[in-house]
Amino acid sequence: MPNTIDQIKHQLREQSRQARKSLGEDFQRRASAAICGHIQSWPLLQGCETILTYMPMRGEVDLRPLLERHPHKRWLLPRVLPEGRMIFHPYDPEHLIRHPFGMFEPDPNLPIVPADQIQLALVPGLAFDRQGWRLGYGGGFFDRFLAVYNNGVSLGVTYHALLLDHLPHQAHDIPVQYIVTEEGVMEPYF
Repeated sequence: MPNTIDQIKHQLREQSRQARKSLGEDFQRRASAAICGHIQSWPLLQGCETILTYMPMRGEVDLRPLLERHPHKRWLLPRVLPEGRMIFHPYDPEHLIRHPFGMFEPDPNLPIVPADQIQLALVPGLAFDRQGWRLGYGGGFFDRFLAVYNNGVSLGVTYHALLLDHLPHQAHDIPVQYIVTEEGVMEPYF
């Protein structure tokens, strides 16, 4: 039985990866479409111009249809830097490169957009809990971003099967303000 938060998180990451994989590609496609529909009809999205999103990897919710349906929005993607932080570039499907972690990210030659211009951040995670706490992959990239992101709204994106009752968290962890699953957008409760 794990006895430290790091050990518990490691075990939860393994369980969450397996749970996500067991959903199957067909379910993931249908759930991703439903999640895109919920985000698309969410009034907060409609009022935002500059939105941070991500390119899916390893079975994550696929939000790319939103980018195609709303080309008038200013979509940004993160790029992970070696020192452990993220910077943000405009989404350009012709200028994506594969990061060693496996996800596609923007070409470093694209312009950098300051984080304070992001009005809505669509935040991926292995799992979330009903209080908005996020279980990431362990690199802390989004936690560092969320710790200084105070002028916009954060929306955690996950499958309902990976919305847990409780996740352990530490002082450096930052909860999201809203969560979306294939069942809809919800505000976390405390």
